[in-house]
Amino acid sequence: MDPRDLPFSVLVILIAATTFANGYSPPTPPPTTVYPAVKTVEAAVEGMVYCQSCDKYGSWSLAGAEALAGAKISIICKNHRQHVSFYKVFQTDSYGHFYGELKGFKMTPHFLDHPLHACRVKLVSSPREDCNLFSNINNALDGAKLRYEEKRLKWTTYEAVVYAAGPLAFRPDHCSETAPPPTY
Repeated sequence: MDPRDLPFSVLVILIAATTFANGYSPPTPPPTTVYPAVKTVEAAVEGMVYCQSCDKYGSWSLAGAEALAGAKISIICKNHRQHVSFYKVFQTDSYGHFYGELKGFKMTPHFLDHPLHACRVKLVSSPREDCNLFSNINNALDGAKLRYEEKRLKWTTYEAVVYAAGPLAFRPDHCSETAPPPTY
């Protein structure tokens, strides 16, 4: 180091020490603009699953049916080309109620890709061995269609359009197939 540069180095060190000793702090950045969180609108499906009573075997009646806790249903959506675009299995709660969010379901501008046209709900499995046969109540074998009942769930950053399906039902395996025709 050249001796002539020494006084300059000492001067820089003295200026820095004096500046920080007098309480200098770097300038604070300007305040940032806070934008409200973007609200996401999701689609969801809800419904009930029952165990149909033997005396209503062969009908769509759910009179005397029991809500089925732990039953599994699937929500299947197909696009306008009939390719599966969404599939997920949901389980009923202790009251036989299911609520399934269609997270990941992509709607396109094509009207047939809307959940009302594209999605169906099917029975998957029953937790009860004495009530595990599929019934066709509300066309569950082909898939129950969704209904729009003007129901929405709203929070500050979340909104869900809730569609209804069913009710769906399993039937007992011990019912007589020669039971008398149901009375309505």
